[in-house]
Amino acid sequence: MMERQRSIKVLMFPWLAYGHISPSLELAKRLTNRNFQIYFCSTPVNLTSVKKKLSQKYSSSIKLVELHLPSLPDLPPHYHTTNGLPPNLMPTLKKAFDMSSPSFSTILSTIKPDLLIYDFVQPWAPQLASCMNIPAVNLMSFGAAMVSFLLHSIKYNGDDHDDEFLTTEFHLSDSMKAKLAEFIETSPEEHIDRAVTCLERSNSLILIRSFRELEGKYLDYVSLSLAKKVVSIGPLVVQDTNPEDDSMDIINWLDKKEKSSTVFVSFGSEYYLTNEEMEEIAYGLELSKVNFIWVVRFPLGQKMALEEALPKGFLERVGENGMVVEDWAPQMKILGHSSIGGFVSHCGCSSLMESLKHGVPIIAMPMQLDQPINAKLMERIGVGLEVKRDKNGRIEREHLAKVIREMVVEKSRKHIEKKAREMSDIIREKGEEEIDNVVEELKKLCGM
Repeated sequence: MMERQRSIKVLMFPWLAYGHISPSLELAKRLTNRNFQIYFCSTPVNLTSVKKKLSQKYSSSIKLVELHLPSLPDLPPHYHTTNGLPPNLMPTLKKAFDMSSPSFSTILSTIKPDLLIYDFVQPWAPQLASCMNIPAVNLMSFGAAMVSFLLHSIKYNGDDHDDEFLTTEFHLSDSMKAKLAEFIETSPEEHIDRAVTCLERSNSLILIRSFRELEGKYLDYVSLSLAKKVVSIGPLVVQDTNPEDDSMDIINWLDKKEKSSTVFVSFGSEYYLTNEEMEEIAYGLELSKVNFIWVVRFPLGQKMALEEALPKGFLERVGENGMVVEDWAPQMKILGHSSIGGFVSHCGCSSLMESLKHGVPIIAMPMQLDQPINAKLMERIGVGLEVKRDKNGRIEREHLAKVIREMVVEKSRKHIEKKAREMSDIIREKGEEEIDNVVEELKKLCGM
């Protein structure tokens, strides 16, 4: 009888944000089905939520490893995550994260993994692994288009040297250009330099959360720019759903709506609308006269009654046409419901992948970071339409209402609906193809 090949030990080390932890955890789950033993490393506050997403099935194949950040006066342990973190404390969190590198070194030497899979803001992690002769692979949780844009910006040093490949594809409005410029120029050591160094220190291989039918030429652009093999790992949307979660009221409400008659409105777990943005979106939804579910979130310590946060009389006027939910909603269940005909989204990578999986057209309202690039990509591949802003970058209620009606009521954008369904079919038909490719590449890197 042939001896069973030993499992490959992988230490996974995502950044401390849900949008990074979630796809890393999904990759971990898929790898365990292919003879990988996963050690999943994060702070205790993050691992508390991770535990809830791990069924008994993974009790022996995914081990949770606590990384303890140093105690800083402004950063108690419950802030060792980006979830609910006040924006002004983000630099402090990154500082504490960097200061934890000795603790991470101890974790590496204790576990002695065959491989480290790390994220985009910890260039010291692959360096520590290299000192111990442990191969390290960079996993980019955001798409190849954004990585291409960053590499392009560095290549031309911020000048407006537009090679045809990128400029014709990402023709951003002046306000979005300003936001991206601020992202790139503000504290560059914290943003661009870190990300590029992480890419450069990856051992001959880079993993990107995408698939070739979506971002093929951007994957190739990154590979050519860095002279490394770039492998797409698929959409990595959450597989496991909890049938007992507190969502029956929402599903029952959706069941009463006609097919494709409702929009889902959500701007991610870590972006909080300004008062002005909330008001314009509320009036835009009201003007559209389309059914909607809107998830409204408030920063930690700034929660207020919905009646105070929304325009006066808004809830009464929309009545049964709208449902406003505080803090959380079962996004995958909602997007998979037959009554949903559009997703008003900030275009965070996880939200886009979930929308594409379910074939839901995207009504794009990017807010920050990589989102303007993601929104343009959705338009270019034909699965979404961006809500235009005024010259100062402000949301306009009339245009939001117009785009929603075009997509959901008038069906004048049927080609977008058709293309979204095609993308959904591609994702379903491909299945685990990307993961199988990833497994083969990781085995090669580990000499197995």
